[in-house]
Amino acid sequence: MTLLPKTLPLLAALLLAACNTVEGAGQDITRAGVAIQQEARAAD
Repeated sequence: MTLLPKTLPLLAALLLAACNTVEGAGQDITRAGVAIQQEARAAD
């Protein structure tokens, strides 16, 4: 039982770090999609 209180803050920190990473990746993918759309419109 003493292991859980010690690992809970670590798990919470890892989850928050993962959220930031996924958010950043989503922003990068969105920017790439916008660039592709602009190139496709310019090619028409």
